[in-house]
Amino acid sequence: MSFQNKVVYQLYPKSFFDSNGDGIGDLPGITAKMDYLQSLNVDIVWLNPFFVSPQNDNGYDVADYRAIDPRFGTMADFDRMMAAFKAAGIGVMLDMVLNHTSTAHEWFQRALAGDKYYQDYYWIYPPKPNGDLPTNWDSKFGGPAWAPFGDTGNYYLHLYDRTQADLNWHNPHVRQEAADIVNFWRAKGVEHFRFDVMNVIGKDERLVDAPAGTESKFLYTDKPVVQRYIQDLAAQSYGQDAESVTVGEMSSTTLPHAIEYTRPDEHALSMIFQFHHLKTDYDHGEKWTTKRYDFNLLRDLLHHWATGLSDGGGWQALFWNNHDQPRALNRFGDVEHYRVRTAQVLAASIHLNRGTPYIYMGEEIGMTDPEYHTMDDYVDVEAHNAYRRLTDAGMAADDAFAAVHAKARDNSRTPMQWDGSENAGFTTGTPWLRSTNQATINVQNELASGAIFDFYQQLIALRKRYPVISMGDYTPYATDVDWVFGFIRQYGASRLLVLNNYAEHDVTIPVGAEWQRGRILISNVPGIRVTERMTLPAFSTVAILVGD
Repeated sequence: MSFQNKVVYQLYPKSFFDSNGDGIGDLPGITAKMDYLQSLNVDIVWLNPFFVSPQNDNGYDVADYRAIDPRFGTMADFDRMMAAFKAAGIGVMLDMVLNHTSTAHEWFQRALAGDKYYQDYYWIYPPKPNGDLPTNWDSKFGGPAWAPFGDTGNYYLHLYDRTQADLNWHNPHVRQEAADIVNFWRAKGVEHFRFDVMNVIGKDERLVDAPAGTESKFLYTDKPVVQRYIQDLAAQSYGQDAESVTVGEMSSTTLPHAIEYTRPDEHALSMIFQFHHLKTDYDHGEKWTTKRYDFNLLRDLLHHWATGLSDGGGWQALFWNNHDQPRALNRFGDVEHYRVRTAQVLAASIHLNRGTPYIYMGEEIGMTDPEYHTMDDYVDVEAHNAYRRLTDAGMAADDAFAAVHAKARDNSRTPMQWDGSENAGFTTGTPWLRSTNQATINVQNELASGAIFDFYQQLIALRKRYPVISMGDYTPYATDVDWVFGFIRQYGASRLLVLNNYAEHDVTIPVGAEWQRGRILISNVPGIRVTERMTLPAFSTVAILVGD
């Protein structure tokens, strides 16, 4: 493996920088901001999909995998962007959406027109004898997972939006298409790939109802055939590149599966995304709630995954934010009183950890959720579906809006805040999604006098300098101390103790003699000292190194 000391920056093209004033970020906009990306010293930039798409799910409904959607630019713009990334010494990671296509894709349209060859690309089933849908599965976006297949009387499977038809990976032609798509972009100079919802590609050959009282997702998630399909894809494409870094989005996965997907001798993926830690503010498993997160559960889940992957030889992507999550500062911190310190604690918690850290656009300047007041501010189909479901079920409109406001994906999709102007320096036109707090939180202010961007730079430099951070194993520390997320990293004779206080108050923690002889590698509290009973101020972090 050659990726342990690397850091990935996730960039949402639609919201990064608009070069032509149409209100939508684009590829030339990314090229225009290359100096900024380079200054952070990240190794790889992950771009969310910019392929031709009806945009019913913000580009994750792909209609043409080999073409640039005109709203983002042209293939010539892509080539210029790639050249700029290469000159900056930054690798590019593309987002491959291979579990489903848009219903506008040529394959689906040919299937609709009666082409049997392409009908076998999808899951097309007749209704049950009594007229019911083929199975009782639910879509992850709400409602049934089946929609009418034209006027044929049959139905097609869509685990996500009804315009996202699931592909039948049991068909070898589908698997070959997937490899051909990856190879198309490899030929364009792309080395790294992120695979969307990759652990749901392996449905059983015969689909059946979920038993009463169980969720349908357990019938199609992490099925044994998934690993073989990923290994085959690797062998035919990215696995031929020694330096390729790959990550699979693995919703609802388990630790044993994560180890299997990522152990080097399995020749499947470099790492996986898992999301269990981002469900610690769900109320009884329900996302659309306003419950405060459970710190003990968060800490225990972080320890469980880091320890298990360390012991099992697997690897994970470390992250707090992405295009599908509300901003972590609002979820796990105090943005009113400790925005900067919260940002630094969250950063240290993953950048000093075992795994590959991912920075989501705006995280490095401490961006927070937008201050929206009406559903009209939201664009995302999932948010509107959730609001409708909640109110239809009898929830008061204000309470339903509060739940959406807390968890909506658009919270992290607001435009990158470059300056304090009306449109945050993102566009000269009308932005596709409105910013609200750019007057105080923006790149211009942060680079001039902030403390978050610089802290990220320090953490990235430490990962590249110290093998104990990039390669060391993982042991939980002080698991009985409330509000402290602590862990030890060890590599050879080097040992690193990392302590993070997530409380809005001081916490005192016992520190052994070994660490009292160490030196502080990084902290967000000036003048902090390592003592036998060490007091950690609110939202503070400290890393203590013993050895080199």
